[in-house]
Amino acid sequence: MESARNGVTAMADRAAKSELYEAFATTGKALSNGKRLELLDLLAQGERTVDALARTAGLNLTTASAHLQILKQAGLVATRRDGVRVHYRLAGDDVAALFARLRLVAARHQAAVAPALAAYLGPEEDDTLTREELPALVAAGRAVALDVRPAEEYAAGHIPGALSLPVEEPADRIGELPAETEVVVYCRGAYCALAHDAVRLLRARGRRALRLDGGMLEWRLAELPVDAA
Repeated sequence: MESARNGVTAMADRAAKSELYEAFATTGKALSNGKRLELLDLLAQGERTVDALARTAGLNLTTASAHLQILKQAGLVATRRDGVRVHYRLAGDDVAALFARLRLVAARHQAAVAPALAAYLGPEEDDTLTREELPALVAAGRAVALDVRPAEEYAAGHIPGALSLPVEEPADRIGELPAETEVVVYCRGAYCALAHDAVRLLRARGRRALRLDGGMLEWRLAELPVDAA
């Protein structure tokens, strides 16, 4: 009888363990789509409406909504309603950290990442600046931080003192930047092409430009100061 009870208990424990791991797998399944990862990347910059996310990610509204519902069901994003508009945000800083870690692990262990990254970002720039170095250079007037993300992302949160010059705006605005200073460019994160494109443009215009190591995602995860417009 005791043996039978132990067998029943073991089966119950096995069922409970399987249920637990299926719950873990729900998060993995939600992350198993490139477009959903891109939506998380955008939400790491700040809260967005469904239509804004769809437009930036190159999705139609129905598809974007379906992806966001999967992320919400997995507990990775949260919502708030403002009239008829629904705004999405990451469910917590731990979601941003998970997204950043997933990219890092993939880059270290998946051979397909390196060629895809090279094709997307183009040639790597020689010079970058660390997050630790930037504040002192800006405070001394030796460098200016340049945020090349879209204006709404800059408004949602940016590096203190950074100037906003979205990469899609006219190149002649480069003349507005302080002369005789290094320009340290950043965008969404380590794998954001906007900063790479801006550095090439600035150098072609004769400015000394560096790329910040990482971007706004990594800056936030390091718990460094953030200003909002």
